Amino acid sequence: MEISEALQNFAKLYSDKTEGVTVKVESVGGGADYSGNLTAKHTADQLPDLFVIEGDGDYGLWKDYVTDLSGEKWNEETTLAYKDPEGKVVGFPVAIEGFGLGYNVELLKKAGVDPAELTTYSKLEEAFKKIDGMKAELGIDSVLSMAASVSGGTWWVAGHHNFSVYLGGGLEFTDTSVADKFNKGEVEEERLNDYAKYVKLLFDYSDQTVLATGTYDNQLAPFANQKAVFIHQGNWIDPSLKAMNVAFEYDYISHPFNDKQEFKGLYLFAPSFYVINNKISPEKAQAAKDFLSFLVYSEEGADYMVNQAGMVPAFKNVTLQPSGGFSKALVRANAAGGNYGVYFGKLPAGTGQSKLAPIFDVFAQDHSDEGVTFLVADLTKLAQELAAQQ
Repeated sequence: MEISEALQNFAKLYSDKTEGVTVKVESVGGGADYSGNLTAKHTADQLPDLFVIEGDGDYGLWKDYVTDLSGEKWNEETTLAYKDPEGKVVGFPVAIEGFGLGYNVELLKKAGVDPAELTTYSKLEEAFKKIDGMKAELGIDSVLSMAASVSGGTWWVAGHHNFSVYLGGGLEFTDTSVADKFNKGEVEEERLNDYAKYVKLLFDYSDQTVLATGTYDNQLAPFANQKAVFIHQGNWIDPSLKAMNVAFEYDYISHPFNDKQEFKGLYLFAPSFYVINNKISPEKAQAAKDFLSFLVYSEEGADYMVNQAGMVPAFKNVTLQPSGGFSKALVRANAAGGNYGVYFGKLPAGTGQSKLAPIFDVFAQDHSDEGVTFLVADLTKLAQELAAQQ
Protein backbone atom coordinates (compact mmCIF):
# COMPACT_ATOMS: atom_id res chain seq x y z
CA MET A 1 0.00 0.00 0.00
CA GLU A 2 1.16 3.58 -0.69
CA ILE A 3 1.35 4.62 2.99
CA SER A 4 2.90 1.43 4.31
CA GLU A 5 6.34 2.84 5.10
CA ALA A 6 4.92 5.99 6.69
CA LEU A 7 2.53 3.93 8.82
CA GLN A 8 5.32 1.60 9.91
CA ASN A 9 7.39 4.60 10.99
CA PHE A 10 4.48 6.15 12.87
CA ALA A 11 3.75 2.86 14.62
CA LYS A 12 7.39 2.71 15.78
CA LEU A 13 7.23 6.33 16.99
CA TYR A 14 4.10 5.60 19.00
CA SER A 15 5.49 2.36 20.39
CA ASP A 16 8.70 4.09 21.47
CA LYS A 17 6.88 6.82 23.38
CA THR A 18 4.09 4.70 24.87
CA GLU A 19 5.28 2.46 27.66
CA GLY A 20 3.93 -1.06 27.54
CA VAL A 21 2.41 -0.68 24.06
CA THR A 22 3.81 -2.02 20.80
CA VAL A 23 2.04 -1.31 17.54
CA LYS A 24 2.68 -3.92 14.87
CA VAL A 25 1.53 -3.09 11.34
CA GLU A 26 0.67 -5.68 8.72
CA SER A 27 -0.14 -4.39 5.25
CA VAL A 28 -0.94 -5.79 1.83
CA GLY A 29 -0.32 -4.26 -1.60
CA GLY A 30 -2.91 -2.08 -3.29
CA GLY A 31 -3.85 -4.80 -5.77
CA ALA A 32 -3.98 -7.60 -3.21
CA ASP A 33 -7.11 -9.19 -1.78
CA TYR A 34 -7.26 -7.46 1.60
CA SER A 35 -10.63 -8.96 2.49
CA GLY A 36 -9.36 -12.44 1.71
CA ASN A 37 -6.26 -11.87 3.82
CA LEU A 38 -8.40 -10.67 6.73
CA THR A 39 -10.68 -13.68 6.42
CA ALA A 40 -7.65 -15.96 6.52
CA LYS A 41 -6.45 -14.20 9.67
CA HIS A 42 -9.85 -14.74 11.26
CA THR A 43 -9.88 -18.41 10.29
CA ALA A 44 -6.49 -18.80 11.96
CA ASP A 45 -7.82 -17.00 15.06
CA GLN A 46 -5.42 -14.12 14.38
CA LEU A 47 -7.84 -11.26 13.66
CA PRO A 48 -5.94 -8.03 14.44
CA ASP A 49 -6.90 -5.73 17.31
CA LEU A 50 -7.35 -2.93 14.77
CA PHE A 51 -8.35 -3.68 11.20
CA VAL A 52 -9.81 -1.91 8.19
CA ILE A 53 -13.23 -2.06 6.54
CA GLU A 54 -14.11 -0.24 3.33
CA GLY A 55 -17.86 0.28 3.62
CA ASP A 56 -21.20 -1.48 3.74
CA GLY A 57 -20.04 -4.67 2.07
CA ASP A 58 -17.17 -5.16 4.51
CA TYR A 59 -19.33 -4.14 7.46
CA GLY A 60 -21.72 -6.94 6.55
CA LEU A 61 -18.85 -9.40 6.89
CA TRP A 62 -17.43 -8.07 10.15
CA LYS A 63 -20.41 -6.54 11.97
CA ASP A 64 -20.10 -9.06 14.81
CA TYR A 65 -16.50 -8.00 15.47
CA VAL A 66 -16.70 -4.21 15.65
CA THR A 67 -16.60 -2.01 18.75
CA ASP A 68 -18.93 0.91 19.46
CA LEU A 69 -16.80 4.06 19.19
CA SER A 70 -19.64 6.57 19.60
CA GLY A 71 -18.22 7.87 22.88
CA GLU A 72 -14.79 8.74 21.49
CA LYS A 73 -13.92 12.45 21.55
CA TRP A 74 -12.66 12.49 17.96
CA ASN A 75 -16.26 12.20 16.75
CA GLU A 76 -16.51 15.95 17.41
CA GLU A 77 -13.92 16.56 14.71
CA THR A 78 -15.37 14.61 11.77
CA THR A 79 -18.57 13.93 9.85
CA LEU A 80 -17.12 10.94 8.00
CA ALA A 81 -17.09 8.26 10.71
CA TYR A 82 -18.69 4.96 9.68
CA LYS A 83 -22.00 4.26 11.39
CA ASP A 84 -23.83 0.97 11.70
CA PRO A 85 -27.53 0.69 10.74
CA GLU A 86 -28.50 1.80 14.26
CA GLY A 87 -26.44 4.99 13.96
CA LYS A 88 -23.62 3.92 16.28
CA VAL A 89 -20.12 4.95 15.22
CA VAL A 90 -18.00 1.86 14.64
CA GLY A 91 -15.44 3.09 12.11
CA PHE A 92 -12.66 5.69 12.41
CA PRO A 93 -12.16 7.42 9.01
CA VAL A 94 -8.58 6.85 7.90
CA ALA A 95 -8.54 9.94 5.65
CA ILE A 96 -10.39 11.84 2.98
CA GLU A 97 -9.34 10.44 -0.35
CA GLY A 98 -10.51 11.35 -3.75
CA PHE A 99 -9.84 11.59 -7.41
CA GLY A 100 -10.67 13.28 -10.64
CA LEU A 101 -8.87 13.13 -13.95
CA GLY A 102 -5.35 14.29 -13.17
CA TYR A 103 -3.45 16.50 -15.58
CA ASN A 104 -0.05 18.08 -16.08
CA VAL A 105 -0.66 21.83 -15.85
CA GLU A 106 2.29 22.87 -18.05
CA LEU A 107 1.60 20.32 -20.81
CA LEU A 108 -2.09 21.20 -20.97
CA LYS A 109 -1.19 24.89 -21.22
CA LYS A 110 1.36 24.11 -23.94
CA ALA A 111 -1.38 22.27 -25.84
CA GLY A 112 -3.59 25.36 -25.64
CA VAL A 113 -6.28 23.59 -23.63
CA ASP A 114 -8.05 25.35 -20.75
CA PRO A 115 -8.86 22.79 -18.03
CA ALA A 116 -11.72 24.97 -16.76
CA GLU A 117 -13.56 24.28 -20.02
CA LEU A 118 -13.31 20.48 -19.79
CA THR A 119 -16.66 20.05 -18.08
CA THR A 120 -18.54 17.97 -20.67
CA TYR A 121 -17.85 14.80 -22.61
CA SER A 122 -17.65 16.61 -25.96
CA LYS A 123 -15.20 19.19 -24.64
CA LEU A 124 -12.96 16.48 -23.23
CA GLU A 125 -13.15 14.42 -26.42
CA GLU A 126 -12.19 17.50 -28.44
CA ALA A 127 -9.22 18.14 -26.13
CA PHE A 128 -8.07 14.51 -26.29
CA LYS A 129 -8.14 14.60 -30.10
CA LYS A 130 -6.19 17.84 -30.17
CA ILE A 131 -3.54 16.60 -27.75
CA ASP A 132 -3.27 13.28 -29.58
CA GLY A 133 -2.39 15.23 -32.72
CA MET A 134 0.37 17.10 -30.89
CA LYS A 135 2.29 14.12 -29.48
CA ALA A 136 5.59 15.02 -31.13
CA GLU A 137 5.32 18.69 -30.21
CA LEU A 138 4.46 17.89 -26.59
CA GLY A 139 6.98 15.04 -26.31
CA ILE A 140 4.36 12.56 -25.12
CA ASP A 141 3.59 8.95 -25.98
CA SER A 142 -0.10 8.97 -25.01
CA VAL A 143 -2.79 11.40 -23.95
CA LEU A 144 -3.67 9.43 -20.82
CA SER A 145 -2.13 6.87 -18.52
CA MET A 146 -4.74 4.45 -17.19
CA ALA A 147 -4.49 0.82 -16.15
CA ALA A 148 -7.27 -1.77 -15.88
CA SER A 149 -5.30 -4.97 -15.58
CA VAL A 150 -6.26 -7.79 -13.24
CA SER A 151 -2.92 -9.53 -13.79
CA GLY A 152 -1.09 -6.24 -13.25
CA GLY A 153 -2.86 -5.66 -9.95
CA THR A 154 -4.49 -2.42 -11.10
CA TRP A 155 -8.01 -3.86 -11.13
CA TRP A 156 -9.19 -1.23 -8.63
CA VAL A 157 -8.49 1.73 -10.95
CA ALA A 158 -11.53 0.76 -13.02
CA GLY A 159 -13.26 -1.79 -10.79
CA HIS A 160 -13.55 0.60 -7.86
CA HIS A 161 -12.82 4.15 -8.83
CA ASN A 162 -13.82 4.51 -12.45
CA PHE A 163 -17.06 2.60 -11.87
CA SER A 164 -17.80 5.14 -9.14
CA VAL A 165 -18.25 7.65 -11.97
CA TYR A 166 -21.34 5.68 -13.00
CA LEU A 167 -22.51 5.24 -9.41
CA GLY A 168 -22.17 8.83 -8.23
CA GLY A 169 -21.03 11.20 -10.98
CA GLY A 170 -23.09 14.35 -11.38
CA LEU A 171 -25.35 13.53 -8.43
CA GLU A 172 -25.69 15.20 -5.06
CA PHE A 173 -22.89 14.13 -2.72
CA THR A 174 -25.13 11.91 -0.60
CA ASP A 175 -27.25 10.52 -3.45
CA THR A 176 -26.83 6.74 -3.47
CA SER A 177 -29.82 6.05 -5.71
CA VAL A 178 -27.84 4.70 -8.68
CA ALA A 179 -25.77 2.42 -6.43
CA ASP A 180 -28.89 1.26 -4.60
CA LYS A 181 -30.60 0.42 -7.89
CA PHE A 182 -27.54 -1.46 -9.12
CA ASN A 183 -27.64 -3.66 -6.04
CA LYS A 184 -31.32 -4.33 -6.78
CA GLY A 185 -30.58 -5.42 -10.35
CA GLU A 186 -31.49 -2.15 -12.06
CA VAL A 187 -29.38 0.05 -14.30
CA GLU A 188 -30.20 3.49 -15.69
CA GLU A 189 -29.80 2.63 -19.37
CA GLU A 190 -29.10 6.09 -20.75
CA ARG A 191 -26.64 6.83 -17.94
CA LEU A 192 -24.93 3.46 -18.37
CA ASN A 193 -24.59 3.95 -22.13
CA ASP A 194 -23.10 7.40 -21.57
CA TYR A 195 -20.72 5.95 -19.02
CA ALA A 196 -19.61 3.10 -21.30
CA LYS A 197 -18.94 5.59 -24.08
CA TYR A 198 -16.83 7.61 -21.64
CA VAL A 199 -14.80 4.56 -20.61
CA LYS A 200 -14.16 3.91 -24.30
CA LEU A 201 -12.85 7.47 -24.68
CA LEU A 202 -10.44 6.98 -21.78
CA PHE A 203 -9.29 3.59 -23.06
CA ASP A 204 -8.91 4.79 -26.67
CA TYR A 205 -6.47 7.53 -25.67
CA SER A 206 -4.50 5.52 -23.11
CA ASP A 207 -1.14 3.85 -23.56
CA GLN A 208 -2.43 0.46 -24.67
CA THR A 209 0.30 -1.60 -23.01
CA VAL A 210 -0.17 0.14 -19.67
CA LEU A 211 -3.94 -0.16 -20.02
CA ALA A 212 -4.02 -3.88 -20.72
CA THR A 213 -1.13 -5.22 -18.63
CA GLY A 214 0.28 -2.37 -16.55
CA THR A 215 1.15 -2.45 -12.87
CA TYR A 216 0.72 0.47 -10.49
CA ASP A 217 4.29 1.64 -11.16
CA ASN A 218 3.81 1.15 -14.92
CA GLN A 219 0.82 3.47 -14.81
CA LEU A 220 2.51 6.20 -12.78
CA ALA A 221 5.70 6.27 -14.85
CA PRO A 222 4.33 7.91 -18.05
CA PHE A 223 2.71 10.71 -16.06
CA ALA A 224 5.73 11.21 -13.81
CA ASN A 225 8.04 11.27 -16.85
CA GLN A 226 5.75 13.71 -18.69
CA LYS A 227 5.02 11.17 -21.40
CA ALA A 228 1.26 11.36 -20.71
CA VAL A 229 -0.75 14.53 -20.06
CA PHE A 230 -3.52 12.92 -18.00
CA ILE A 231 -3.67 10.16 -15.39
CA HIS A 232 -6.60 8.27 -13.86
CA GLN A 233 -5.52 8.08 -10.23
CA GLY A 234 -6.31 9.49 -6.82
CA ASN A 235 -4.51 11.72 -4.36
CA TRP A 236 -2.95 8.64 -2.76
CA ILE A 237 -0.28 8.76 -5.48
CA ASP A 238 1.11 12.08 -4.22
CA PRO A 239 3.79 10.38 -2.06
CA SER A 240 4.75 8.13 -4.98
CA LEU A 241 5.08 11.10 -7.34
CA LYS A 242 7.22 12.87 -4.75
CA ALA A 243 9.44 9.80 -4.50
CA MET A 244 9.72 9.86 -8.30
CA ASN A 245 11.03 13.44 -8.09
CA VAL A 246 8.06 14.98 -9.88
CA ALA A 247 8.57 18.75 -9.84
CA PHE A 248 5.88 19.89 -12.29
CA GLU A 249 2.49 21.24 -11.23
CA TYR A 250 -0.48 18.91 -11.52
CA ASP A 251 -4.18 19.21 -10.74
CA TYR A 252 -7.60 17.67 -11.36
CA ILE A 253 -10.59 18.12 -13.59
CA SER A 254 -13.76 16.11 -13.03
CA HIS A 255 -14.88 13.06 -15.03
CA PRO A 256 -17.29 14.60 -17.56
CA PHE A 257 -19.01 11.48 -18.83
CA ASN A 258 -21.85 13.08 -20.79
CA ASP A 259 -23.11 16.36 -22.21
CA LYS A 260 -26.26 16.56 -20.11
CA GLN A 261 -24.66 18.74 -17.45
CA GLU A 262 -21.37 20.36 -16.55
CA PHE A 263 -19.13 18.23 -14.36
CA LYS A 264 -16.98 20.30 -12.01
CA GLY A 265 -16.90 18.29 -8.79
CA LEU A 266 -14.29 15.79 -7.67
CA TYR A 267 -14.93 12.40 -6.09
CA LEU A 268 -14.41 12.59 -2.33
CA PHE A 269 -14.80 9.84 0.23
CA ALA A 270 -13.51 8.22 3.35
CA PRO A 271 -12.27 5.07 1.61
CA SER A 272 -11.63 3.00 4.67
CA PHE A 273 -12.19 2.92 8.38
CA TYR A 274 -10.27 1.53 11.33
CA VAL A 275 -12.44 -0.67 13.51
CA ILE A 276 -11.53 -2.24 16.82
CA ASN A 277 -11.96 -5.98 17.27
CA ASN A 278 -14.56 -6.45 20.02
CA LYS A 279 -13.21 -9.88 20.94
CA ILE A 280 -9.99 -8.56 22.46
CA SER A 281 -9.37 -7.73 26.11
CA PRO A 282 -10.56 -4.40 27.57
CA GLU A 283 -6.92 -3.40 28.04
CA LYS A 284 -6.08 -3.99 24.37
CA ALA A 285 -9.27 -2.23 23.27
CA GLN A 286 -8.35 0.83 25.32
CA ALA A 287 -4.82 0.79 23.88
CA ALA A 288 -6.32 0.77 20.37
CA LYS A 289 -8.63 3.66 21.26
CA ASP A 290 -5.69 5.61 22.66
CA PHE A 291 -3.73 5.03 19.45
CA LEU A 292 -6.60 6.43 17.34
CA SER A 293 -6.94 9.45 19.62
CA PHE A 294 -3.21 10.10 19.33
CA LEU A 295 -3.60 10.15 15.55
CA VAL A 296 -6.18 12.94 15.79
CA TYR A 297 -4.91 15.08 18.64
CA SER A 298 -1.10 14.94 18.52
CA GLU A 299 1.32 16.93 16.41
CA GLU A 300 2.96 13.64 15.48
CA GLY A 301 -0.37 12.26 14.25
CA ALA A 302 -1.00 15.32 12.11
CA ASP A 303 2.53 15.17 10.72
CA TYR A 304 2.09 11.48 9.87
CA MET A 305 -1.24 11.98 8.11
CA VAL A 306 -0.35 15.11 6.15
CA ASN A 307 3.42 15.19 5.66
CA GLN A 308 4.47 11.55 5.80
CA ALA A 309 1.46 9.72 4.32
CA GLY A 310 0.27 12.57 2.10
CA MET A 311 -3.30 12.24 3.36
CA VAL A 312 -6.12 14.75 3.54
CA PRO A 313 -7.18 14.34 7.20
CA ALA A 314 -10.85 13.65 7.91
CA PHE A 315 -10.63 15.71 11.12
CA LYS A 316 -11.27 19.45 11.15
CA ASN A 317 -8.90 20.13 14.06
CA VAL A 318 -5.92 19.11 11.91
CA THR A 319 -4.84 22.32 10.22
CA LEU A 320 -1.70 21.18 8.40
CA GLN A 321 -2.01 21.52 4.64
CA PRO A 322 -0.83 18.73 2.32
CA SER A 323 1.99 19.40 -0.12
CA GLY A 324 0.93 17.06 -2.94
CA GLY A 325 -0.85 18.56 -5.92
CA PHE A 326 -3.78 16.16 -5.93
CA SER A 327 -4.31 16.40 -2.17
CA LYS A 328 -4.28 20.19 -2.44
CA ALA A 329 -6.94 19.91 -5.14
CA LEU A 330 -9.11 17.83 -2.81
CA VAL A 331 -8.78 20.38 -0.01
CA ARG A 332 -9.92 23.12 -2.39
CA ALA A 333 -12.75 20.98 -3.72
CA ASN A 334 -13.89 20.02 -0.22
CA ALA A 335 -14.04 23.70 0.73
CA ALA A 336 -15.90 24.66 -2.46
CA GLY A 337 -18.51 21.88 -2.31
CA GLY A 338 -20.41 20.45 -5.26
CA ASN A 339 -18.48 17.18 -5.21
CA TYR A 340 -19.60 13.61 -5.87
CA GLY A 341 -19.82 10.61 -3.58
CA VAL A 342 -17.83 7.41 -4.11
CA TYR A 343 -20.04 4.38 -3.64
CA PHE A 344 -18.17 1.25 -4.67
CA GLY A 345 -18.21 0.39 -0.96
CA LYS A 346 -21.99 0.03 -1.14
CA LEU A 347 -21.67 -2.95 -3.45
CA PRO A 348 -21.33 -6.41 -1.90
CA ALA A 349 -17.83 -7.10 -0.56
CA GLY A 350 -15.47 -8.30 -3.28
CA THR A 351 -17.61 -7.08 -6.19
CA GLY A 352 -14.96 -4.67 -7.43
CA GLN A 353 -12.18 -7.22 -7.60
CA SER A 354 -14.02 -10.42 -8.49
CA LYS A 355 -16.82 -9.10 -10.71
CA LEU A 356 -16.22 -5.60 -12.05
CA ALA A 357 -12.47 -5.80 -12.61
CA PRO A 358 -12.61 -8.74 -15.04
CA ILE A 359 -15.28 -6.92 -17.04
CA PHE A 360 -13.04 -3.87 -17.47
CA ASP A 361 -10.02 -6.08 -18.13
CA VAL A 362 -11.84 -7.68 -21.05
CA PHE A 363 -12.92 -4.27 -22.32
CA ALA A 364 -9.29 -3.10 -22.17
CA GLN A 365 -8.46 -5.83 -24.69
CA ASP A 366 -11.28 -4.75 -27.05
CA HIS A 367 -12.72 -1.27 -26.61
CA SER A 368 -14.26 -1.12 -30.07
CA ASP A 369 -17.88 -0.07 -30.59
CA GLU A 370 -18.80 -3.74 -30.34
CA GLY A 371 -16.83 -3.90 -27.10
CA VAL A 372 -18.95 -1.05 -25.72
CA THR A 373 -22.07 -3.12 -26.40
CA PHE A 374 -20.57 -6.02 -24.48
CA LEU A 375 -19.51 -3.71 -21.62
CA VAL A 376 -23.06 -2.43 -21.19
CA ALA A 377 -24.47 -5.96 -21.38
CA ASP A 378 -21.93 -7.31 -18.87
CA LEU A 379 -22.58 -4.53 -16.36
CA THR A 380 -26.32 -4.97 -16.71
CA LYS A 381 -25.98 -8.71 -16.17
CA LEU A 382 -23.80 -8.11 -13.11
CA ALA A 383 -26.46 -5.90 -11.54
CA GLN A 384 -29.01 -8.70 -12.03
CA GLU A 385 -26.62 -11.24 -10.48
CA LEU A 386 -26.06 -9.04 -7.44
CA ALA A 387 -29.81 -8.72 -6.94
CA ALA A 388 -30.26 -12.47 -7.18
CA GLN A 389 -27.69 -12.95 -4.41
CA GLN A 390 -29.50 -10.68 -1.94
